[in-house]
Amino acid sequence: QVQLVESGGGLVQTGRSLRLSCAGSGPTFGDVAVGWFRQSPGKERDFVAAVNWNGDLTYYADSVKGRFTISRDNAKNMVYLQMNRLKPEDTAVYYCNVDSNVLRLTRKTDFGSWSQGTQVTVSS
Repeated sequence: QVQLVESGGGLVQTGRSLRLSCAGSGPTFGDVAVGWFRQSPGKERDFVAAVNWNGDLTYYADSVKGRFTISRDNAKNMVYLQMNRLKPEDTAVYYCNVDSNVLRLTRKTDFGSWSQGTQVTVSS
């Protein structure tokens, strides 16, 4: 079973950048799609971005397209979310999760569990 740990969050000003990391463990991490999701207080957790097992397919929510880039390094068991031109509405706890199918990951809601996430706060 894949275990995930998010890191890299913090407090930044509008327009600045952050890079989030999702560290995966387990023998199958390199075989699964990985997605980033986010949840703001009082709101549902939303899809942000996803990458397939080898990194050659990516999907983004419309709200982050052109500003965020997802990538992975299977040699290091890592998936990254480069976030540029951050806005106050990007403020949320960011989580990563996995699925065997990248397209299903973009609309999946019934994940069995979530790790602790990493807080991103963008000040105006």
